Amino acid sequence: MPVGVFDSGLGGLTVYRGIQKRMPDLSLCYFGDNANAPYGVRDADDIYHLTCRGVERLWDEGCDLVILACNTATAVACKRMQENWVPADKRVLGVFVPLIEAVTERDWGDTSPPREVEVKQIALFATPATVASRAFQRELAFRAIGVDVEAQPCAGLVDALEDNDLELAEAMVRSHVGALLRRMPKPQSAVLGCTHYPILEHIFQAALGDDVKVFSQANLVAASLQDYLKRHPDMLGTDGQGRLLTTGNPQDVSDAATRFLTKPLHFEAA
Repeated sequence: MPVGVFDSGLGGLTVYRGIQKRMPDLSLCYFGDNANAPYGVRDADDIYHLTCRGVERLWDEGCDLVILACNTATAVACKRMQENWVPADKRVLGVFVPLIEAVTERDWGDTSPPREVEVKQIALFATPATVASRAFQRELAFRAIGVDVEAQPCAGLVDALEDNDLELAEAMVRSHVGALLRRMPKPQSAVLGCTHYPILEHIFQAALGDDVKVFSQANLVAASLQDYLKRHPDMLGTDGQGRLLTTGNPQDVSDAATRFLTKPLHFEAA
């Protein structure tokens, strides 16, 4: 059976690529809800219902395990889905926990009480919906104490990346970083809380300075998934097959995805 990877648009392809690189024989099926992207400006109920609909489509493809490779969906919908909606024979996992475990230097699955960590000031860059949810701060509080998080809502950045307007996107990154640094002049770490943002990780790093450690999700989520599948081999598919599905126009999305990852990708209508 394939593992499902869900995102509102193209950003989750960074996670998809990270998983492929780490586990090339793993069956994957990607679902992009491009017709309804971006999620970051939608209200919570809308995000929840759209995410549920996308996950159900991946279940139809045989994906009993689905990764929400979308920070907005993870922040707004994941916990609600896990508590009230996901059946016992399915799993839906978000992308926050691997990131927070890396920032706080805790091993995957470590459920010990929260403790003091070396990093005291974290800059968070995310969509407006993710920032408003405060989900990152809640998850962090389960693992660490005494950490100050300054969050910057990066309105418009996802749209610029989806439109492949890199010049505009890079200018937006510098503007958003500048706004955050006025409030938190010396962050120790920065979290890229959107799966689109790794495409511009080098721009974030340059704007923040070499002294700030920047965390993004693709490789962290891939490593966490590999660890999860070792512990849950019943969720593992090994034929390397999969599909790329979209609610948008398949040719337009294929062209945009090919530009986004600079490799040929072919999407089918969901």
